Amino acid sequence: MLQQPKPDDYVVATGESHTVRELCQAAFGHVGLDYQKYVDIDPRYYRPTEVDDLRGDASKARQALGWKPGTTFAELIRLMMEEDMKLAEREKLAGAGPAISRHG
Repeated sequence: MLQQPKPDDYVVATGESHTVRELCQAAFGHVGLDYQKYVDIDPRYYRPTEVDDLRGDASKARQALGWKPGTTFAELIRLMMEEDMKLAEREKLAGAGPAISRHG
């Protein structure tokens, strides 16, 4: 993208759609837990207007750049969980509580 002769916007996406439930199942399942024992669903926090299907269209990136996704949803969750587990272990060894935010 950055090496193109003319700057442009591209969507980088798998074109797949996944639910929050699927994410929770995969993430908690990675550490052998049932997400339903730890996650409460409160309808008060549902968004009043929700798009039924959100799915990124990366066709422009595929056509212009030859880009295609190299990581599956399951692999992405596994990578994220492994990094979170490493962070938790480092915090435990350092005697620190959980980080406020490690992403920003």
